[in-house]
Amino acid sequence: MKTLLAVLALLVGATSAFALNKGNAGPKDVTLKFDLPAPAPLSPEEALKSFRLPPGFRIELVASEPMIETPVAISFDDQGRMYVVEMRGYMRDVDGTTEKEPIGRVSLLTDADGDGRMDRATAFADNMVMPRGVMPVKGGALVAEPPNLFFCRDLDGDGKAESRTIVASDYGTFGGQPEHMANTPTWAMDNRIYSAGYGVSFRLQGDTWQRGPGLGRGQWGLCQDDAGRLFFNYNSDLLRADLLPAAAFSRNPLLRTASSVNFQVMRDQAVFPSHPTPGVNRGYDPKTLRADGTLARATSTCGAVVYRGDAFPAEYRGDAFVPEPSSNLVKRLKLTEKDGVIAAEDAHPGTEFLTSTDERFRPVMMANGPDGALYVVDMYRGMLQHPGFLTHYLMANIKARKLETPVNQGRIWRIVRDDKAAPKKTVLQAGVADRVARLSHPNGWVRDAAQRLLVESGDAAAAPALRALLADAAAPAVTRLHALWTLDGLGAITPDDVRTALKDQDVQVRAAAVRLASADLLPDLLAVKDDSAPLVLAHLAIRLSAVNQPAADRTLAELLARHGKNALIREGALSGARGREVALAQAVAAVATRANLTETGPVLEALAALVSQAGKGGPFEQMLAVAVTLDDRTNLRDAVLRGLDQTIRDAKTKKTSPLKTIWLSSEPTALPKLRATVKSAGGLANLTSLSSRLAWMGKPGAPAAPKVTALTKDELARFEKGKVIFTSLCAPCHQPHGYGLDGLAPPLVDSDWVLGKPDVTAKIVLNGLGGPVKVGNRTWDLSMPPMGMLSDEDVAGVLTYIRREWEHNGSPVDAKFVAGVRKQSADHPNSWTADELRPPSRKTAQAK
Repeated sequence: MKTLLAVLALLVGATSAFALNKGNAGPKDVTLKFDLPAPAPLSPEEALKSFRLPPGFRIELVASEPMIETPVAISFDDQGRMYVVEMRGYMRDVDGTTEKEPIGRVSLLTDADGDGRMDRATAFADNMVMPRGVMPVKGGALVAEPPNLFFCRDLDGDGKAESRTIVASDYGTFGGQPEHMANTPTWAMDNRIYSAGYGVSFRLQGDTWQRGPGLGRGQWGLCQDDAGRLFFNYNSDLLRADLLPAAAFSRNPLLRTASSVNFQVMRDQAVFPSHPTPGVNRGYDPKTLRADGTLARATSTCGAVVYRGDAFPAEYRGDAFVPEPSSNLVKRLKLTEKDGVIAAEDAHPGTEFLTSTDERFRPVMMANGPDGALYVVDMYRGMLQHPGFLTHYLMANIKARKLETPVNQGRIWRIVRDDKAAPKKTVLQAGVADRVARLSHPNGWVRDAAQRLLVESGDAAAAPALRALLADAAAPAVTRLHALWTLDGLGAITPDDVRTALKDQDVQVRAAAVRLASADLLPDLLAVKDDSAPLVLAHLAIRLSAVNQPAADRTLAELLARHGKNALIREGALSGARGREVALAQAVAAVATRANLTETGPVLEALAALVSQAGKGGPFEQMLAVAVTLDDRTNLRDAVLRGLDQTIRDAKTKKTSPLKTIWLSSEPTALPKLRATVKSAGGLANLTSLSSRLAWMGKPGAPAAPKVTALTKDELARFEKGKVIFTSLCAPCHQPHGYGLDGLAPPLVDSDWVLGKPDVTAKIVLNGLGGPVKVGNRTWDLSMPPMGMLSDEDVAGVLTYIRREWEHNGSPVDAKFVAGVRKQSADHPNSWTADELRPPSRKTAQAK
């Protein structure tokens, strides 16, 4: 032990030469807690002996080095060939010096004899820099290589892509932080292609890639369940999902705390490795490792999949399988659903579905296969953590336990039943009849592939057979759901198809029909208000909230009067309320009674909260007037006042902080009436608080009116350039609306870190920010990766954008200013801490 400590002392003294997250690198004086021998790299055959699975399962090797190297993602085409994304430039040394070298590739693997083991590999797309995803489509494949998303095609049948067409040029950033960029393009049930960490989706129409609202959530990996709901995760958060469509919520950026999207499916983050796992990033923290040396909670979760195959026992279908590479395991979560809300529980309490005692086993993605088996992508290496986040403790582990090498290996495994012969892959044929028939296949991968191929073909000849499936009550519900969405993808869906689906016995089919109903089916939609399923009603609320017709508003108000406290239904309505909050509040108030106040109260409060967040004078006054009309319904009036005052409270800490002053032309006529009639203590407190936020000429104590300096032509061009960069690079975390994402990134709107001295913000962008940082009344213990690879002009654009967007009035920033900050910070190569920067008062900075 003394020898080990002596070695570590030398190592710790040397770590300053390596890339470390200085702002959050942990203590420099490191003592490893467990005296473990350096693990030797294992061959695939040796690694097989290290795995533990429940009885009845076995794991088989599908591919390994030298055929593949550093695999991070896979995807199968309709012939059962496997595309493998090989991020060969990742962490070949502790400084990550090879990440800008064109040594990555996407390989195409073929199993020629059908035994489940890949026999041949060709470099489908070679000489790539840190590729991040692949998805077969239209006879080729989408390949992600930041900042581009390419459509690649093999034109001569040699397995190599001779054609590359750019589909998007904002798909991440060249040289950016690999943990926080767009990845995993995925064709979903609704015929759109979504990606994790990317705010754009695509729909293939002929040869055109039409852009639309995307996910903008998730860290690494994306999958869907049989209903087409998207699942994703973050490295310390095992599983999340969008319970309702992301596109609906993109309509209202102020609805940023909705539980219907980015929903935490699994709350317990405990993991149970089968061996000590000291080589984790914050192993020095007593809460990180248990007494036996095993990781206590997930720290590197990624690449989850919902199992939709047919090779496992029936009770495994619909379960989620989540890799945790830091602890060398795959967790199985049992998913259940009630009224559209999904919950997860550990399927193997105190242990895991798959574990390995091999410290280099790094499962980073799971996948369903064309054979119904469950596939595991194993990056196989010792170094996993990116240098931008390395701690002294982990660096000491890497050095002492010789985990730096090898870096040129990698495996793909598949898990099958042990009591049956290995499953065979399903190959889809070219004919319409075969593809329509495959929509009834028990393997979800096969159904997805069949739907995609039918939609890609554009062949309307499939419509009659699809219509027959949709109307077949004896067919599996999931088959009818695929038939409905395939008709939509072909552009062949008719009003009668939707009417058929609206009457379907299955909740998911009815919910999809509500989504697909055209405007001329409004009478049919209005009749859905009596549906018994909350999920269907939530989709109805989404549709009706944006119709902007009296009949729709009345029906929506009646719906909310009965179901307003249901979060899915209420948030569905709020998603389409942007700019119509007052009109909807008036409609709800018209049907609100003392008998339904438990339903209407939450709705009125939420609508008022949206108005308060928007901070616009006209709607704020109008919402006060709504409160006056509720004088004889005290609880509802108080709900409106609470909503108008509610957004000053942090969602987690409940602490208060000031919001922007709202300037009015004169005192609202509703204020004196409310002061005279509000009697409850809570209502009076809310009224006093919200009144202090209002200002008008002549109001005692009102601040001076703000002066807004218009941007010059050059500054406006810089603003627009910054908007483009922000959308592709920053929005996946901070979100397009600037309000951040819980658990991932703090808000930028009205933040002193954004609107204070611009050199502070420039330093954060250039060098990153590590450790606890207080934003408003909440402390975020996260790391912002450095973006020093951006040019001075790019940084100036981003800073100008965030200092003037969202009704901000900060001064613009130019490239010369950024160059000066970069030069001043040259001796500070790692992340800043909040204590080093300490933002000044925004008002003081803006006055300079």
